[in-house]
Amino acid sequence: MLQDIRENAQGTIAKIIIGLLIVSLSIWGMDAIVGGFSGEPEVATVNGEDITEREFLRVVQMESQRRLSEMDTPDPSLLNEDLIRQEVLEALIREQVLIQDANAQGLELSDADIDSLITQMPQFQVDGTFNRDRFVATVRNMGMGVGEFREAMRKQYVVNQIRAGIAQSAVVTEENVAQLLRIQNQSRDFRVLTLSADEVREGVDVSDAEIEAYYQENIEDYRLPERVDAEYIALSLEALAETVEVSDEELKAYYEERASELASEERRAAHILIESGDDASETVSTIQDRLESGEAFADLAEEFSVDTMSASEGGDLGFAGRGIYDEAFEETLFALEEGEVSEPVETGFGIHLIKLLDVRKADVPPLDDMEDQLRRELAQRQAQERFAEVRTQLADSAYAADDLNAPAEELGLEIRETEGVTRDGGEAPFDHAGLVRQLFSEDVLQDRFNTELIDVGDNVSVVARVKTFHEAEEQPLDAVRENIRTVLLEQKTREALREQGDTLIAQLESGASVEDLDAGEWVEYTGQSRSVSGDLGRQLIATAFSLERPQEGGVTYGKTLSGNGIAIIALDQVNEGEITEGSGELSQLRQFLSSMEGQREYAAYQQYLREQAEVSRP
Repeated sequence: MLQDIRENAQGTIAKIIIGLLIVSLSIWGMDAIVGGFSGEPEVATVNGEDITEREFLRVVQMESQRRLSEMDTPDPSLLNEDLIRQEVLEALIREQVLIQDANAQGLELSDADIDSLITQMPQFQVDGTFNRDRFVATVRNMGMGVGEFREAMRKQYVVNQIRAGIAQSAVVTEENVAQLLRIQNQSRDFRVLTLSADEVREGVDVSDAEIEAYYQENIEDYRLPERVDAEYIALSLEALAETVEVSDEELKAYYEERASELASEERRAAHILIESGDDASETVSTIQDRLESGEAFADLAEEFSVDTMSASEGGDLGFAGRGIYDEAFEETLFALEEGEVSEPVETGFGIHLIKLLDVRKADVPPLDDMEDQLRRELAQRQAQERFAEVRTQLADSAYAADDLNAPAEELGLEIRETEGVTRDGGEAPFDHAGLVRQLFSEDVLQDRFNTELIDVGDNVSVVARVKTFHEAEEQPLDAVRENIRTVLLEQKTREALREQGDTLIAQLESGASVEDLDAGEWVEYTGQSRSVSGDLGRQLIATAFSLERPQEGGVTYGKTLSGNGIAIIALDQVNEGEITEGSGELSQLRQFLSSMEGQREYAAYQQYLREQAEVSRP
């Protein structure tokens, strides 16, 4: 086992070990990180071995942080802490069972084995040699001690050895793979006849008795959930900017401040791009020496620049304004005098020598033409400076107030109202889960406190309170009568379509033709693969490929509901799929099926161990 690990130490295992120990352990548990704390309270005992409260809480914290990091806008109020705790505990139990199984099979690493593995990991090497300082620093950055890291490696490697052993032992037969590929590549010849739902619907009637019966049978579907009518204050940067009055003096000063930018200066640059590397400095020095000796920048660009498109033009990049180039490149270019060549500038593309060839500027637009735009910009700038201050004032005022009147009056904000917010949310801003959770909290719902100030978007914050609470209730029949009529009409239309389809198929199987039945015209599809194409929907394709192979010279019929009717399918022929030798399809499918079977077997083995384990919880 150890030899297999050593052979892979410079490959995939070495590359993923850090991620494995952070991400995988946060999913499978942290017994590998925090273990052996005897005498501590336990949250579960697995086959006589404790999972301590300390390791459990640590994993809960790590898992919570992981989920927050995946959010576009991290918001702790969106985390379901109870669910996280349940999932973490179950993960720790499963991890403990796997470790015990590995130990029972005698899979273990000695201290010398672990030392050997650690020294081979590229993450801990400098210039190809193990560096103890880098090792210690990396481990500490993971929030672990050296001893904890070693123990984590010991446990995770043996568990992964079981996983790999089971996954790699999965076998699929060549004939099964070939047969599946032939089925996948199969094509079919069939015809389609569509019966319109509109014609059937005209003859469908829904009675009041049917509506009432449906209402009684499905009354829970017409039960309104708990909901609240709420009032709220929304503080937004945009709204705050609208309240800012910009004086003529401020506008003029801002115009003069922006004058240089408003002139829309463009600069024509040429560059010589050198690839970063050990020889880059020497190449740059050579170019600079030859420039000093009088050689033309354009000639040197053509000789040395790896930007082949501009090199053929002497490095000329043409005119460009700000916001086009890399920040470092732009900053250097706009600091040059005309004809000047820069010192080396490094960007993500490599190392540049930049020459300013020409400068052109447009005249500054008159203030009258720019007034509206500049007033908006200045108002936004001033509002941005006030937003954080006003947000803090609103948060403090709303927390101390019995309602929203005082905070709104104090800050000159509007109180708005919305109706029918359920625990699943409502219209914006109550489409924000954190705000809804606050609205239905005990303090807000029952004690009628204001919510905390919640950030529901970029520069948008909301504080709310419950105005009226509505218990869950059944809607009266009259309020939903027409909705039920529509539902029943569609149901009865589908039933009538199925009956009509069954009748038509029976007639066709008896030898009648669509012409005899005046049922419409067939649309033929020849050599149709499983891929959706043209007017053939996914459901119709699936039905056509689910029909039994027709007898020689015969036809197999089927039906499926389509968007606005029912499609009758007449399967005429099944064309066997071909396998192209050397295309790699067989190999890819074999690997895929083996991987799927290995995952299934490992999951079954893991579940078996979990079911056999004796687990107790205090």
